[in-house]
Amino acid sequence: MLLGPRAAAAAPALPVSLAELKTYLRVGTSEEDALLVGLARSAAGLCESFTGRLLIARRIEEAVPASRQWRRLGAGPVRAIEAVAALDETGEAEPLAAEAYAIDIDAAGEGWLRLAAARSEKRLRVTYLAGLASDANGVPEAVRQGIVRLTAHFYAHRDRAEAAPPPAAVTALWRPWRRLTLGGGSHV
Repeated sequence: MLLGPRAAAAAPALPVSLAELKTYLRVGTSEEDALLVGLARSAAGLCESFTGRLLIARRIEEAVPASRQWRRLGAGPVRAIEAVAALDETGEAEPLAAEAYAIDIDAAGEGWLRLAAARSEKRLRVTYLAGLASDANGVPEAVRQGIVRLTAHFYAHRDRAEAAPPPAAVTALWRPWRRLTLGGGSHV
């Protein structure tokens, strides 16, 4: 059963290239390519957690309570809401007709959903597309630079017993893109 937003496919593409990382780190061999890619994935994941935004658009499936009240979707920014299905007790999905629900994507990229009428099912499965950019080149440069710097930090401190704090510049680069919410939010 779906508990929250999750990517419907494999791991997303990296918002920075291996060549870009190797140039920044002045690494000339390919011996540590797998390590660098893993560190970059970790840095990108931390960026998404910190900002509350998916960096590169991907398809998300999320289970939400079936309600006539507006419910905000968990991942963002939402680009398109593609399908809504009612989930029975066993998790089987029944696609809903478009007139059975209302959807909205607000100016901040928040996706919203509500049922037009009460239903017996307690949960809905929503399939939607969310992300700041359609590909790595569309990710804002400040966000990309923060990922490169955090990857470099991980690389430089990978063998140390005590972890050093990440550079303050990383959060400074990401902060303008941070999604802040108060409580559950509401939609009118």
